[in-house]
Amino acid sequence: MLSQLPFGNDEAKLLVEDPLLASLAPYKQLASFESEAGGILMGYRRGDHIHITEATFPSKDDVRSRFRFFRHATHHQRVALQRWKDTHRTLDYVGEWHTHPEDDPVPSHIDLKHWREIAASSRRPMVFVIVGRLSNWIGVGHFGQIHQVP
Repeated sequence: MLSQLPFGNDEAKLLVEDPLLASLAPYKQLASFESEAGGILMGYRRGDHIHITEATFPSKDDVRSRFRFFRHATHHQRVALQRWKDTHRTLDYVGEWHTHPEDDPVPSHIDLKHWREIAASSRRPMVFVIVGRLSNWIGVGHFGQIHQVP
């Protein structure tokens, strides 16, 4: 998936690899008993461009329920740090993902508050993905503002 970013110069692009999106699909909450899942997004930054290639996946230490997901930092940070080292410090933390039990997901107030905090604390744009049952919601946070990517 290639999209124009809603910030920066007119050329800024977001590229999310199709295999990455496919790797998140098994976590869709298709049945009423399935819990939310999530992790972090990793990829490359080139100027204003963001290329997402990898993600972390839920661990046994994460707290998961039907309508909530709390990422336990240790597992996800360990994976991200190892991947950063493996790529000679070129792969970067670029955002977060989680699921919603909705066909076409919409960020909750909790999501937006958390993402604004992340976006405000980073000097670089961050990407946020919600995996829904039929579609995904993708947004970019920059300087504390969140914008949906078309």
